[in-house]
Amino acid sequence: MSRLLTVNVVLFSLREDTLQVLLAAPAGTPILPAEPPGAGESLEGAANRLIAALIDRRETYLEQLYTYGEAGETLRVVYFALVPAGARLGDGAKARWVPAAGQAGLTAGESEVLVYALRRLRYKLEYSAVGFQLLPGEFTLSELQHTYEIILGETLDKRNFRRRMLHSGIIEETPRLRVGDGRPARLYRYRPDAVAEVKARRLFP
Repeated sequence: MSRLLTVNVVLFSLREDTLQVLLAAPAGTPILPAEPPGAGESLEGAANRLIAALIDRRETYLEQLYTYGEAGETLRVVYFALVPAGARLGDGAKARWVPAAGQAGLTAGESEVLVYALRRLRYKLEYSAVGFQLLPGEFTLSELQHTYEIILGETLDKRNFRRRMLHSGIIEETPRLRVGDGRPARLYRYRPDAVAEVKARRLFP
């Protein structure tokens, strides 16, 4: 007898100065978004279809996380996705953003999935350039550092962070400045030709 199969997606985004996760609430109870794959549809295709139904952004970082399911249970293939803050919910999407740390009334099993996804995100942040997926196309070094601090949940030394990030070769200056109340700040962008796996333990010794 074949087992039921669903695809879950844990969507992270930086909103209201916190790392948030998107939860679906089709019947009022918050759950991680899930859909069964269609006939002939790949698992990644199902995950992308689910994301497209929830948010208005076409390109989203997506990575397979883990497969859950004891004998006799529905087999759940879980992905995690990173969504820039500017992405909006799709029309008719029954979902809401909530702080990832709170776990927002999820069942014990789904809380376990969320905790693992967050741990995986923090781990990848320390050796790859994945954090840039949560940022706008251009950003200041202060905004970049603040993003890393929010996700890692710790304060990073400003001088050390900037020196190592600039020496890593994964960002480049733009000719533009962020103008505000204080001193104008240089805007940077992620170099698309940079090596994604930067062994960023150099960035966070």
